[in-house]
Amino acid sequence: MKKRINVVGAVLTRGHMILAAQRSATMSLPGMWEFPGGKIEPGESPKQALLRELDEELHCSAEIGAHIRTTEYEYEFGIVILNTYYCSLTGDEPRLTEHAEIRWIHVAQLDQLDWAPADIPAVEQVIRDFQV
Repeated sequence: MKKRINVVGAVLTRGHMILAAQRSATMSLPGMWEFPGGKIEPGESPKQALLRELDEELHCSAEIGAHIRTTEYEYEFGIVILNTYYCSLTGDEPRLTEHAEIRWIHVAQLDQLDWAPADIPAVEQVIRDFQV
C-alpha cells in the first residue's frame, strides 16, 4: 500500500491574479506548477500547516479563507491528499526561496501552465469560481 501524504495549498489571490509556484529541479515533479504549501505535520491543522509553509517557503503571511476542495492523486511516490484554500496576503510580498519561479497569473491564464496533477482540480475550481 502506498504512503498517504496530507498536504495543503494556498491559492493566494490579488483581485483576479493568483500566485503560482514552479517546482525546482531539486523537487519531485520538477518544472511543474503548483499552489504553494506543503505537508501537514503531526498535530497541525491544515490551516496551521498552511501558515507555517507560507512562512517557510515564501517568507510571507496570509489570512486563510474558504476551503476550495480536497483532491487525492496517486503518484509513484505515494498518494497525495491536497487541501486547497483561498488566501490573501497580510504582510510582505512572497519571496522566492525553494521554487524555480513564482508568478502572479491572471485567472484566465491559469490553464496555460503545466500544473502538478494533484493541483488541477483546484485550478479548474478557481477558474469556475471566478467565472472566467
